[in-house]
Amino acid sequence: MATALAFARRGAGRGEVPVGAVIVHGPSGRIMARRFNLVMAHNDPTAHAEMLAIRAAAKKLGTARLTHCDLYVTLEPCPMCAQAISFARIRRLTFGAPDPKGGGVEHGPRIFDQPTCHHRPEVIGGLRASECGELLKDFFRERR
Repeated sequence: MATALAFARRGAGRGEVPVGAVIVHGPSGRIMARRFNLVMAHNDPTAHAEMLAIRAAAKKLGTARLTHCDLYVTLEPCPMCAQAISFARIRRLTFGAPDPKGGGVEHGPRIFDQPTCHHRPEVIGGLRASECGELLKDFFRERR
């Protein structure tokens, strides 16, 4: 989560909502991808840290199925990202701050609890939640 937080801070420094994501290959412990949001830079509403990290890890591993990979992200994934996590067959999702307004895992549509969900990863929420949440609060406070 420390690496995800560092990447979230890098994104904030570029004016992006500070969300960082890291994908780790479980068996080897190697980091496969590290990304932060690039929504504004790419003018792309799908350029969330999770989506970018999934794409990079899949390319690096040469497979669309990340069955042995774990995703660490500083904010509860939105429904779009939760669905992508399911499609990628991520083994474990660990996130920091909950997102009652836009989350799709423990809030909102709870994608992994839907009967049509293809795959439900192990979910660990709240890791370093205060630190992750403060980063977001500080970012938005500065913009108001």
